[in-house]
Amino acid sequence: MMKSYKTLLFIALVVALLGTLCAYFPKGGIAVGTMHLHFPTLTKILNPQKQLDIEAFLARQDSLDAVLQTQTDSLTSYRNRLDSSDIRFWFPNDDDTFFDALFADLEQTQRTGRTIRIVHYGDSQIEMDRMTNRLRAYMQGKFGGGGPGLVPFATLIPSLSVSTYGTGDLVRQSPFGDSTVVRAAGNYGPMVQNYRVVGSASSTITAGTHRSCDNRLRQFSQFKIIFCNRPGPFDITFADRKGSYTDHQREEEEGVHSFQWKLDSATTSVRLSVSGNADIYGIMVDNGPGVAVDNIPMRGCSGHQFTQINRQQLTAAYSMMDVGLIILQFGGNSVPYLKSQKSIDAYCNNMGHQIDRLRLCCPGAKILFIGPSDMCSNIEGEIHTYPFLPKVIASLRDSVNAHGAAYWSIYDAMGGFNSMAAWVEKGLGGADYVHFSQRGVDIMGDRLAKAFDNMYTIYKMRKEITDVQD
Repeated sequence: MMKSYKTLLFIALVVALLGTLCAYFPKGGIAVGTMHLHFPTLTKILNPQKQLDIEAFLARQDSLDAVLQTQTDSLTSYRNRLDSSDIRFWFPNDDDTFFDALFADLEQTQRTGRTIRIVHYGDSQIEMDRMTNRLRAYMQGKFGGGGPGLVPFATLIPSLSVSTYGTGDLVRQSPFGDSTVVRAAGNYGPMVQNYRVVGSASSTITAGTHRSCDNRLRQFSQFKIIFCNRPGPFDITFADRKGSYTDHQREEEEGVHSFQWKLDSATTSVRLSVSGNADIYGIMVDNGPGVAVDNIPMRGCSGHQFTQINRQQLTAAYSMMDVGLIILQFGGNSVPYLKSQKSIDAYCNNMGHQIDRLRLCCPGAKILFIGPSDMCSNIEGEIHTYPFLPKVIASLRDSVNAHGAAYWSIYDAMGGFNSMAAWVEKGLGGADYVHFSQRGVDIMGDRLAKAFDNMYTIYKMRKEITDVQD
């Protein structure tokens, strides 16, 4: 039996050997055949990185609930709290009145009868109406309105909020997607895709029944189809599922047009039958005045596709939509390939061009950019944030603000560096350490809604102070 001092000596020798390996093992590792061996440094062993405590982080107060003696003092306090909040917005020139005009218009929709649109573009993070549905629930609960918003004539990826089934002589055209997608020299419209009809086709739109659907999604009464007519007549017949309401409309002039219908009572399913030659941009499916929030996912995209859309056609389509806010949620697909400041600057400059184009086509809308989440990969045997991600986020934020748009950071809202590992451990992130689980994306959508609610609180306080001074 080994004596205790010998056991301690053996352990000390092993530790010393491991310490020597840590100190002198090549930082870049050693190639052994097809393998690449790495060994942790002393710094990593002696100072292991602590994982984010998700429960404690999410429990931190992000609402503006301080109550002080005067409205003016409260407003100053709220502004200060916003600057330190994980869910804050970054505004051009630090202008926290950025959303005031939008809020003012939204407050008047019940009186004016308007349906103001928030158009949410994004990559696969928002597919199936993920994240958008939580923002929609907040906005429609606050300002009225209903329905799922702008939907394609046919859909490839199912949505939790609405079912759109298209059949007939249809060809999908888009600047992104697989090899089966037809490119159309810029004729894509506000959904960055269209369905070309050459002959006849139909689309059946049915309200979502998933348990996550807000009740305001479950029926609709207002419809508008936007299309670009080609030579010859284009006919549309509109009916609900029971055939109790029908209407026929025809357009013979070429160019961007719209047809609309308003039902006396809401329904849960409608059918549009079309014939002729046209490119169908999308169908707005709404219910009553208020706010509509459109979910437009663009799987695999970097967000650089908007300058590929015909400017005149996009401008004409936006003018028929009454857009108050455009949200761009991109960056995640580009992060793995951005490995130098030069490549980061090129990406951000290109995104600035996209913002400029959208403002040119839709000058009345505010623009908000939502940056990428934390994303992790296996680096030297450990799960870590992509090395250049923090620089990507900082550069994106500066570029977005310089081009007159607001910025909101999922990266900060989820906890920052290496936070995705903690989200995955709690079942809130996917196994790819890039996407969120359904529970995780619901939390993130609620955090975005809360960020808007904070700004609306400040808007109302500012308005009350102005009313008192007047």
